[in-house]
Amino acid sequence: MKKTIRIGNAGGYWGDDLDALRRQLTGGKLDYITMDFLAELTMSILRKQQLKNPELGYARDFVTQLETCLPIIAETGVRVITNAGGVNPAGLGRKIQAMVKQRGLSLKVGVVYGDDICSRLDELTAAGESFTNMENNAKFGPVKDRVIAANVYLGAEPVVAALAEGCDIVVTGRVTDTGITLAPMIHEFGWAMDDWDLMAAGIVAGHIIECGAQAAGGNLTDWREVKSFRDIGYPIIEMAPDGTFTVTKHKKTGGKVCAKSVKEQLVYEMGDPGQYISPDGVAFFDTIQVKELGPDRVGVSGVRGGPAPERFKVSMAYEDGWKADGEVLVCGPDVRDKAKVITDVFWRKTGHTFAKTNTALVGAGSIWPPQLAKSDPDEIYLRFGVCDPDPAKIEDFAKALPALILAGPSGMAVSTRGRPRAQQVVAYWPALIRRDRVAAEVRTFAADGAETARRIEFPVRGEMGEPVTSGIKPRALSRKPAAGALRTVQLRRLCYARSGDKGDTSNIGVLARSPRIYEWLAGYLTAARVKKFFGPMVKGPVTRYRLDNLEGLNFLLEGALGGGGTTSLLVDPQGKTLSQALLQMDVQVPSSLLRGLD
Repeated sequence: MKKTIRIGNAGGYWGDDLDALRRQLTGGKLDYITMDFLAELTMSILRKQQLKNPELGYARDFVTQLETCLPIIAETGVRVITNAGGVNPAGLGRKIQAMVKQRGLSLKVGVVYGDDICSRLDELTAAGESFTNMENNAKFGPVKDRVIAANVYLGAEPVVAALAEGCDIVVTGRVTDTGITLAPMIHEFGWAMDDWDLMAAGIVAGHIIECGAQAAGGNLTDWREVKSFRDIGYPIIEMAPDGTFTVTKHKKTGGKVCAKSVKEQLVYEMGDPGQYISPDGVAFFDTIQVKELGPDRVGVSGVRGGPAPERFKVSMAYEDGWKADGEVLVCGPDVRDKAKVITDVFWRKTGHTFAKTNTALVGAGSIWPPQLAKSDPDEIYLRFGVCDPDPAKIEDFAKALPALILAGPSGMAVSTRGRPRAQQVVAYWPALIRRDRVAAEVRTFAADGAETARRIEFPVRGEMGEPVTSGIKPRALSRKPAAGALRTVQLRRLCYARSGDKGDTSNIGVLARSPRIYEWLAGYLTAARVKKFFGPMVKGPVTRYRLDNLEGLNFLLEGALGGGGTTSLLVDPQGKTLSQALLQMDVQVPSSLLRGLD
């Protein structure tokens, strides 16, 4: 057994840096590289591509990278695992096999599939699967006939099987981003898949590196501390057999790995920290210990977890009408007054009532709470958006926008995008399915043409109850108030933060800059205060969770993203900017908490 294995990430989404894989392969010693390509939106895009051309349906960016990287993979012996297979992993596997053969390389390719259940929906609903929407409890029946993609989130087990067959490159369909990182740990260390603390450690490691450069300084609140974003380093996990690990990056690369970058990534897209659910187990994020060990080295330990759930999550995409958006450039003095006049004229000119509309003054604080929109800009993009089931109404909207340019206040210019184009809305439907109604297929292709096939079942092992939680109670806060006169500062002075999305809910993880600040923060920054700050931007409730171990808070803002994903008309439909908005909040704090922060 190896003392440690080094697993690097080279991609956090479809569209990430095309040079990241080569940089990871050539920057230093690695055993494995993982690449995550799949968001919920990505699956629907890939399905639409496959419907037009059955040979497609996978992330072609991965093929582009392999054009130059296949010889390096063969030379270094680094094994690459990716879910770039999308809705057609078999097609991607055949493509890679042909590339390997053409170059005369001795690389074995593995393909994991079985996650696609779109063609089985009638069978599964007849067998008792309700596929009730996890987010709003809506019934599945009204959307079933409009579903164009349905994929189960598989875990590490089929990837482990492919590695056991000696595969050098493993491509999968909808395997979780944490699962592709956990798999080599199970394979190398012989971890039992019911050793829940070890599973949780691998899940946490996967979560830290799944989003590419984010864990290595990308999107860092304190971005000025990052000396260079050029050729930014992508994160690397050095995992030990006992589940403790170090986060680092290759030397002589840009970016920065530090406690702040790791903590920000930990709270990214987090829900209840006591119950981070994956198909391989439940990780308790409220047990994680993070320690800075030196430049670009952060240690993670103490991770605990619980049993895997008896249901897998299903990500579905269904057709849900049409949408379009467009903008005009407005400049000169009195931009806000001009925008008000243009907006009134435009919506009257469209001549319709739409299912959803949105107007945004991009450049004048339209993505943030109203109280932060204090600037008086010289130029904005005035952006209009609509959603509706009737494509004819969308077409009328598109025609109305260019007609404004010569018939309104001075200082308008047409957008370089021209007339808006109608796009079909593909909405997200998350649901659950029994484990024993899903099976994975693992196929391998050797350089000499030999093939193997294996089927992996997922029997139900326990009760169908709710997944476990850590059960950790928040510790008692200090009753001794901090000393000093009150001073008004922005929350940014005291905290750093990261935000993300899950459907129509945005999460904001807020992390204190010192233990003393955390004591104050946990008492001051309540869910009610956050709800009030964002005002009408958040349509639903706000829930708060404490992370005493990370000296942070996690907030879930329901109804904050205009429906979320492709159904949203917001400028920022994924809530990426909301953490930076919250950090602009003015707060009154005892002056002693500010010592040492300058």
